[in-house]
Amino acid sequence: MTTTISDTENRADERESDRKGNASGSVPDDTGSHSPLDHDAGTETTAATTREATICVVGLGYVGLPLAVGFAESNYRVIGYDVDDATVERLRSGVDTTGDLSDAAVRNDAISYTSDASEIAEADYVIVTVPTPIDDDDQPDLSYVESAGRTVGSKMKPGTTVVLESTVYPGSTREVLVPALEDASGLTAGEDFFVGYSPERATPGDPDHGLEDVVKVVGAQNEKVLEDVAGLYESVVDAGVHRAPSIEVAEAAKVVENAQRDLNIAFVNELSMALERMDVDTQAVLEAAGTKWNFHDYRPGLVGGHCIPVDPYFFAHRSSREGFDPELVRTSRKVNESLPDHVAELTIKALNDCHKTLRESRVLVLGLSYKPGVGDIRSSKVVDVVDKLQEYDVDVEGFDPFADDDAVRETFDIEVQERLSFEGIDAILLATSHAEFERMDLEAVAAELEEDPALVDVNGCLEKSEAVEAGFVYRRL
Repeated sequence: MTTTISDTENRADERESDRKGNASGSVPDDTGSHSPLDHDAGTETTAATTREATICVVGLGYVGLPLAVGFAESNYRVIGYDVDDATVERLRSGVDTTGDLSDAAVRNDAISYTSDASEIAEADYVIVTVPTPIDDDDQPDLSYVESAGRTVGSKMKPGTTVVLESTVYPGSTREVLVPALEDASGLTAGEDFFVGYSPERATPGDPDHGLEDVVKVVGAQNEKVLEDVAGLYESVVDAGVHRAPSIEVAEAAKVVENAQRDLNIAFVNELSMALERMDVDTQAVLEAAGTKWNFHDYRPGLVGGHCIPVDPYFFAHRSSREGFDPELVRTSRKVNESLPDHVAELTIKALNDCHKTLRESRVLVLGLSYKPGVGDIRSSKVVDVVDKLQEYDVDVEGFDPFADDDAVRETFDIEVQERLSFEGIDAILLATSHAEFERMDLEAVAAELEEDPALVDVNGCLEKSEAVEAGFVYRRL
């Protein structure tokens, strides 16, 4: 059922009447009853009434667009808002701008794509999914959250529930988003509008872990808002919803889950660097150690992306602000940030083992995106490897079947192959192990390369014995 603007305004008036007498203040924990879906006080929310809600998703990137499509496919009316007119126009023309959905999925009539902020006023729920990067000093940049808060606050109607999904440090929803909403709207959080937090857990390029497949963590300002927001997500997430006891717990959960992954990867990356100097095969060591029932299986590799290399800094920022410096978290970041130099050194050593002159060597980098199966190069650590190789005057070119060639040329400043060719190449650096590369016929590839070729297999996705038999000098982490 589609909600008209007048219907929404009527429900907002009813909710405002129900809330008279509630205590005011910034996001109190003991606010009275609330549900933007209730027609009358005390009415339980049902599946039918849930679909009457209008949802606005603010920010239509790799998090926001799948979320908007997911709600639309569950029969909600969805407003997809983005400040970028070009993105909105492409979505209106039916183009999947993320590459993770499909053109057919974004052509859902239940979604209206817009860059007109006034349409936010039609929403019962506003879900904010804007970027939260780190700056050059590795400090959280929440300017997009603050800006989105001001935009939403200036347009939302009383009774709206605003849910932040962007990754933030614990306390950010109350400290950054709520003041922006209140200042722009003149309304009071917990009395005139309501807030929650549900960290995004998007995994680009992984069709088995989409919106409906991953448990959603939800925190809110009080129990009634928590149940309301949890019910909203339960209508689209098959895996279920975990109700966190506070907004801050939900905020912390996101940064902690990725800080843990960063730490575990840093451990095996450090092992790899140490074992390489001992002339011991890291992959063989991990396979042997993995026969112990309680050994955790992590593999060394470049740590790029929008989450793992960023989220630990959010945790460290808030912790340091409270007087405790999380040394292990910072050390893990330092180890993983050093790996591109190590990969470049492995490549230089491989070229030397092949008796190649560095200044006359051509290295083909296979895979330039930050992870297999996606074309996103914006946070790829492969660019750091390329930069290091170029310091040695090595001639580097690249090929990635997923990445946009023009974007690669601009970001990496290298020659880009539009059709894969090994002719005249001295070494292959398999940096991102797209499935297409794992199926390479190494003997056929070696036959096209220059004599005595090298192969640096960063993630160890190819069989070492096959590479050596094909005539490669083979190295891996």
